[in-house]
Amino acid sequence: PIFVPIALQAGIDPIQLGFAFVLNLMIGTITPPVGIVLFVTSKIADISFERLVVAIWPFLLPLLVVLLLILLFPPLTTLLPSLLMG
Repeated sequence: PIFVPIALQAGIDPIQLGFAFVLNLMIGTITPPVGIVLFVTSKIADISFERLVVAIWPFLLPLLVVLLLILLFPPLTTLLPSLLMG
């Protein structure tokens, strides 16, 4: 409710905004120093936090690439909905 009117005035599609928000939240929860998901996972799996941080890089890099692609090329997020909705 706060960012949608601002994004609409800036010409950003709500679907693209939603994708960007979700990907940013995913990246934020798995990256140190705040990465709460990493802390919880390290305790559940009984492995060190440092080992888990090293293991997360192969998953983090594709998320960053997809976020960059979505931000640079908005039609990637709006093509399928526009085809389905007419």
